[in-house]
Amino acid sequence: MLCPDGVRLATRIWQPDPGGPAGEGPWPVLLMRQPYGRAIASTPTYADPSWYAAQGFLVAIQDVRGRGDSEGSFGGFAQEAADGAAAVRWARSLPGGDGRVATYGFSYQGATQLLNAGTSGGDNGAVGAPDPLPDCLVPAMAGLDERCHWASEGDAHWWALGLAWALQLAAEGCRRRGDASGWLAIRHQLEQGTFLREGPALLKRLDPQGMGWQWLQRDPARPEGWRIHPVAPALLRRPMLLVGGWHDPHLRGVLDLHRRARQAGGHPSLVIGAWTHLNWRGGIDELQLAFLRRHLPARPHSPREDPVVPPSGGAVPDPGEGGIALQFSDGRWALHRQAPEPAEPAARGWSLASGGLAAIRSDEGRLVAPSEGGGELRIVHDPWRPAPGRGGHLGLDAGEVERSDLDGRADVACFTTPPLERALELVGVPRLELVVAADQDGFDLCAALSHLPREGTAVRQVATGVARFRGEGARAPQRRRLTLQPLALRLAEGDRLRLSLAAAAWPQIAVNAGDGSLPLEAPGPRHRVIGLQLQLAGSRLWLTALTGAD
Repeated sequence: MLCPDGVRLATRIWQPDPGGPAGEGPWPVLLMRQPYGRAIASTPTYADPSWYAAQGFLVAIQDVRGRGDSEGSFGGFAQEAADGAAAVRWARSLPGGDGRVATYGFSYQGATQLLNAGTSGGDNGAVGAPDPLPDCLVPAMAGLDERCHWASEGDAHWWALGLAWALQLAAEGCRRRGDASGWLAIRHQLEQGTFLREGPALLKRLDPQGMGWQWLQRDPARPEGWRIHPVAPALLRRPMLLVGGWHDPHLRGVLDLHRRARQAGGHPSLVIGAWTHLNWRGGIDELQLAFLRRHLPARPHSPREDPVVPPSGGAVPDPGEGGIALQFSDGRWALHRQAPEPAEPAARGWSLASGGLAAIRSDEGRLVAPSEGGGELRIVHDPWRPAPGRGGHLGLDAGEVERSDLDGRADVACFTTPPLERALELVGVPRLELVVAADQDGFDLCAALSHLPREGTAVRQVATGVARFRGEGARAPQRRRLTLQPLALRLAEGDRLRLSLAAAAWPQIAVNAGDGSLPLEAPGPRHRVIGLQLQLAGSRLWLTALTGAD
């Protein structure tokens, strides 16, 4: 593909078998643009492009500028708006194509669908120019805000995830310029886990202008310098299937896109599964195919009569136009009237109570009725052995995990409900408020919600969240707020819910040094022991009880 500035972008095309059920064409085009080399084609999460070609699509997988075999220099998200519009125009005129274009892909490939500088009808609305916006799109696990959807949470950089991804992009740069030693150094650090300590220096040396390193130089507590990419309202009004995962770090970006599309007058469909970034437990290919066929139906001249797979979408239910399908922690799906939203004070709430031993005994702290909370508790954080972050949406081991051993640590405070008197369904974005003071100039507050089934001793972590506080204000007793990852949780009668609190989640976020500085390193000799004083009276954990299930 030749860009307007003369740069050529390498693209591989899969064509249906003219003798197969898709007929002789022409066919609609299914376009993906990615930075990891077009040969991989996001097959860790999607069916191979040949499968989509067999269903009647001309599939085009493109290396973005400066990646794979494409020409030019890689500039990250900022480059994609112009190239994205050019790619859709180009795809409309592909030999064998029928002029209609859909886009798909997750993560970076999800963002490339949204970063499009065109307007419907051509640049500046030029009459007769090919439409640069896709006819429909399926963005998965992506967002528009580099600070809040790609690099940080609760004013803390993603550490393990952010470094690993930045080094992956840097390795592709090494490959392109023939730097085998640099590529091998990155690979060695990732395989040995030493990137958690040595990765920043390697990243600065091998990819100083890359997005990952630039993000680490910016303070995630301040919006200045961070980019929120614009998206055309006309694009948000196009048919759209949004895909997210409860254990994916970009879920807030997907929910933000859903909100933006609805505000723009669109009718986006939304599916959220109990998935991590790379494990979709069977995938969404059948659902995606049903969506594509609904909006790009076979032309009258096409011999195709019946879809190869049923339009119901298989194991993942089809939410329909503008619908929402959510998978609960027990694996069952339900259709909903609204997307998960932050819990409001009117939602189901608990307060925290302890006699001061909740960090010593995992069964001492309690989640109680709001009027019954109270007590004080001290948690001591030792940087020599910081509390680990496990699973969740920020872990390299992402997903639901067993954490009874973590709750047994003396630097983790646990608060548990009594056995529930009736079944309870919770959907939304949990919020925590409590008064905390530190004895140093910085501290972190790291929370986990867990499901304790009635039978057995399992502690199944279902959601996590982090918040970072720096500066002299960290020493004052103040009401602190922490937002956890969205969830959809079913609790049976007799089950219990637990909130666990710690002052670290290493290596998901860098350990707070306690001196007010921005943490950008693994624990070292300058890191201080930090004592946290929790005042539990008036504390609140809010979750939204399910009201929108069909």
